[in-house]
Amino acid sequence: MKNILITGGKGQLASCIKDRENHIKNYNFLYVDYDELDITSEKEVVTFFEINDIAYCINCAAYTAVDKAESEIDLATRVNELGVSNLVKSCKSSNAVFIQISTDFVFEGSQSIPYTEEDNTNPIGIYGLTKLKGEKAALSLEKHFILRTSWLYSEHGNNFMKTMIRLGKEKDQLNVVCDQIGTPTYAGDLADFILKLIIGKSSKAFGLYHYSNEGVASWYDFAKAIFQESNTSIKVLPINTEAYPTPAKRPSFSVMDKIKIKEVFKIEIPYWRDSLRKCLGK
Repeated sequence: MKNILITGGKGQLASCIKDRENHIKNYNFLYVDYDELDITSEKEVVTFFEINDIAYCINCAAYTAVDKAESEIDLATRVNELGVSNLVKSCKSSNAVFIQISTDFVFEGSQSIPYTEEDNTNPIGIYGLTKLKGEKAALSLEKHFILRTSWLYSEHGNNFMKTMIRLGKEKDQLNVVCDQIGTPTYAGDLADFILKLIIGKSSKAFGLYHYSNEGVASWYDFAKAIFQESNTSIKVLPINTEAYPTPAKRPSFSVMDKIKIKEVFKIEIPYWRDSLRKCLGK
C-alpha cells in the first residue's frame, strides 16, 4: 500500500480528490492541513515523511488570497515558495513523486493567444510571483509534475461559483468584470486527472503541464452561466476592470494551451460549461 500525502487537505481540490479516492486501489491517502503539517517548517515536513513513508505528494496547499498577498508578501512567500522547497527536499530524500499545483497567474496576460508551457512567464502580482518561485523549486526535483490551472471552483470551499450563488439569493443586480479572459476549471475534473496521473501508464512523463477546462470565458460570462444553470433570476451587468479596482492586478488574458497534456496523457478535457452543469448536479 503506497502512501499519498495531500497537503491543503481541507481545500476544494483536496476535497474533490477525497470524493474520488474510493475508486483507487492499493493507495492510502493522507490529508493534512496547516494545523496538522506546517509545510513552512522543514523539521515538521522531514519528520512527517520519515514516519509515513510517502510515495507521492500532491501539494494543494497555497496562499491564494491574491489581493492580501500584496501586503502579506512574507507569508505568501513562506507558503508558496519555502513550503514547496521543503516538500521537494523530503520528496527527494524519500524518492517520492511530487505534484505541484500552480496557476495561470504566472503569466502577465498581455498576449491574445493561449499560453503554452514554453511561453515566458512574467507575473504582475505577488501571488503569481510566489507561485512561480514554487514552480522553480519543484523543477529541481526529477520526479515532478507541475500542473498550472485556472479559475478553480467546486462544491467545496470558497470559490467564485459559490459566491455568485450566494449573491444571487441576496441581490437583484450584480456588476461583474467582463475584460478579464480565462477558463473556469472544475476542481473535480482536475482531481480526476491527478488520480489518472498517479495510476496511469504515463505516470513517469514528468514535467510542466497546463490543465484547465476547454473553452474561453470572462468572469461576466462565467457569472451569467452560473445563474442560468442554477435557475437564478438576477440582472448581471458587465463592467471593466478599471471600474472595480483591487490591490492586485489580474492578467487580462490567461487562457492556457492544453495540447501538450492531451497528447502526452491521451485525455479529453471537458468543456467548461458542461463541467459547470455537472458541478451543479444538472
